[in-house]
Amino acid sequence: MRTLYVRAIWSTIAGFIALFAVIFIPAWTLDYWRGWAFFASLGISTTLATLYIAIHDPKLFERRLTAGPARETTRTQKIITAVGAPVFYVACVAMVFDHRFGWSPAVPAMVSIAGDILIVLGLYIYYLVTKENSYAASTVVVAEGQTVCSTGPYAFVRHPMYAGALLVFLGMPLALGSWWGLLIVPFATAILAWRLLDEEKLLASDLPGYTDYLRHVRYRLVPYIW
Repeated sequence: MRTLYVRAIWSTIAGFIALFAVIFIPAWTLDYWRGWAFFASLGISTTLATLYIAIHDPKLFERRLTAGPARETTRTQKIITAVGAPVFYVACVAMVFDHRFGWSPAVPAMVSIAGDILIVLGLYIYYLVTKENSYAASTVVVAEGQTVCSTGPYAFVRHPMYAGALLVFLGMPLALGSWWGLLIVPFATAILAWRLLDEEKLLASDLPGYTDYLRHVRYRLVPYIW
């Protein structure tokens, strides 16, 4: 377990360094309050959620650390996880460049703050998911002893963690001051839809009771829409 915590600490530090780099190197200044607010919103919320999992659900903590294309069991999931992180960081750099060089009209300060709120809300949903479902792993796989989770946020949508991620992607460009960055939202939605549709096939095949859950909860990402 100690090794697991060490991995988590180094992973968190590396994540903070990478996030700082993709914000402030392309900005080429530290005088960028939107960048600092985004860094704090994403970094602090993620760290708090990770600490909660580490303390209250060590087994889920281990499942969340086991990630990456090599850990996935299907070709589709391998592709999605391989492109996911690079797309996030490239999009982040592009949004900062947009704000720096003024490619799109200025984003009002209150809109940027609203973007940070969306990010925090998305990561709060992530926390609720991990609190409710001890099998919410980073990879798409059915673990031994896993059962269908239909309570908490799972009572409203089938994939609440992805719904939270979508809020983060929506908040990012607003927080960083980039209207052009909103173009990432339909792309991210398509990637998430591709992932969850493939995931549903596996769960319906390998997880007892999941097909009944699909009939009971109709919406995948957004209640009353899809």
